[in-house]
Amino acid sequence: MNINGVILDWLGHAAFKIKTADDKIIYIDPYSINKEMEKADLILITHSHPDNCSIADINKIIKPNSKIVITADCQSTIMRTNIPVKIEITEPGKEFDFGNIRISSIPAYNKDKSFHPQDEDWVGYVIKLEDMIIYHAGDTDVIPEMQKLTGHKKNGSQFVALLPIGGRFTMNVEEAIEAVKIIKPSLAIPMHYGTVIGSKDDAKEFVKLCRDEGINAEILEPMNF
Repeated sequence: MNINGVILDWLGHAAFKIKTADDKIIYIDPYSINKEMEKADLILITHSHPDNCSIADINKIIKPNSKIVITADCQSTIMRTNIPVKIEITEPGKEFDFGNIRISSIPAYNKDKSFHPQDEDWVGYVIKLEDMIIYHAGDTDVIPEMQKLTGHKKNGSQFVALLPIGGRFTMNVEEAIEAVKIIKPSLAIPMHYGTVIGSKDDAKEFVKLCRDEGINAEILEPMNF
């Protein structure tokens, strides 16, 4: 998907590739990559679960001095990269400036499930580009901290929200719609379905309900398949 010169590709599950207008390559939670991909300038990892922090997949896309932003619990995994990379440790509320790419780490956790405890300090990311903002929610439920994201669309930027819909481990479709109502993005894209849990029918229902609420939503076909 091309949005104002930014190429956004879904790689399946919670994994995305972003190519900025100035040709920087960003990956988020690369997982189950089964084809040759462009090497990464920046990799963002939300937490240490193996479907989010996969060293096998990270090793497929790194190049010397790729930058990787990780939560603290990912350190032992990332130390096994097969070439040197630059590692930054993050937690909720931390920010990074990589030239024309600014990154904010946003809390991501379950409220009534034990899979993603709040005290682990796992994250989603807000990626700020020149005239576009992308929010990757990470593995999360609807949480109060999402209220802080409501101003992004008002600032005039395209505001794209990548939201899990699979249920059990994260929000289900109905809960993701509640998140959409809070965040009010320019565009909502479902993720975290189709492999571990959730189906394309869930994604279709999410898109329909978003549009019923007056929110633009699209399904991306997974690039890996």
